[in-house]
Amino acid sequence: MFGPLSLLILQSCVIIVAARIVGMIARRLGQPAVIAEVLAGIGLGPSLLGRVSPAAAAALFPKASLAGLSLLSQVGLVFFMFLIGLELDPKLLRGRGASSFAISASGIFVPFTLGALFALHIFASEAGPSVPKASFTLFMGIAMSITAFPVLARILSERKLIRTKLGSVALACAAADDVTAWCLLAFVVSFVHAKGVAAALLTTAEAAGFAVCMLLVVRPLLARLGARITTRESLTQNVVGLTFVLLLASAFVSEWIGIHALFGAFLFGAIMPRQGDYAQALAERLEDFVVVALLPLFFAFSGLRTELGLVAGAGDWLLCFELTAVACLGKFGGSFVAARFTGMTTRDSAALGVLMNTRGLMELIVLNVGLDLGVLSPALFAMFVVMALVTTLATSPILEMLERKTASSS
Repeated sequence: MFGPLSLLILQSCVIIVAARIVGMIARRLGQPAVIAEVLAGIGLGPSLLGRVSPAAAAALFPKASLAGLSLLSQVGLVFFMFLIGLELDPKLLRGRGASSFAISASGIFVPFTLGALFALHIFASEAGPSVPKASFTLFMGIAMSITAFPVLARILSERKLIRTKLGSVALACAAADDVTAWCLLAFVVSFVHAKGVAAALLTTAEAAGFAVCMLLVVRPLLARLGARITTRESLTQNVVGLTFVLLLASAFVSEWIGIHALFGAFLFGAIMPRQGDYAQALAERLEDFVVVALLPLFFAFSGLRTELGLVAGAGDWLLCFELTAVACLGKFGGSFVAARFTGMTTRDSAALGVLMNTRGLMELIVLNVGLDLGVLSPALFAMFVVMALVTTLATSPILEMLERKTASSS
């Protein structure tokens, strides 16, 4: 009925409108916009629209059209990961003392360990016959370790906690956690693609060489370029064009190496110079288009791959509950205990644990990588999506409850 381009335009319009409508409802309920976009994406998929009106779902999102939607969403994701790298101020990783390092290390090690042990427990029943145990175990550990840095930053900003000690420690820990998790993910992706330990080590060495080249060669080039951007008017179209070429080249090289294009985009954003107006002006030009127009396409595509109907029966929902409990215990428990040992109050330690348990968008990105690699089955993918939603939805209400308790006791 529609040509490929007409259908893609129609799909984009429906997705953006659905995301904005659900977003307005989410904001009224005190939830971050990312929750609305995830729910809108799931609603357009087989979990809701596919059940309520299969004919409409088949007409709007025929299987033949999903390849185009997937590619466009991946391009949007590359630019979004670049923006995430821009938000990740390296200063957050310095000067916060031993406490931030201890909390961050515990916030990665504990959930990773629990996730790996849980993976060994469910491997026989949930992993596909062609999935290596090592790949499944490592990936489950990483999926449990993710913290959604951008969502956490927005929650702190909305609650005016950014400039507090709690906010500073939370941002530093989340930044360190995300960098560590992405490095681990890059290794696991290389391990899955490489078909053997020796090949995986070679891919990891290539990735390390790529990172060193970005830091020692590309970063100084960007610094010299940024020194010329003294005002926003200095950010000409030629400079923007050159920046985009370097960004896409970075994404291309990391994809070619075998560690996913997103890693290259994230790294390129992280090494951008923070002096002057270069990074900030570039982010302002990109952010609205990427976040409003392109990112919802990724959520919709994730929703089309999320079939909650695959989580059927008491056994599956029990497994989903166990997975969510392990994720919360690892992230909240690891962060809380480490925070208490470093001298933070019980209330601040609990608030920090809740914040670090926020997963949101970053978890979905990692899950989609796992589904594409074949490490996660569609049913397990759906369970992880439920876990990501629950942990992110719970953040704001629990923080508000902790604030009320603190106010009533003071």
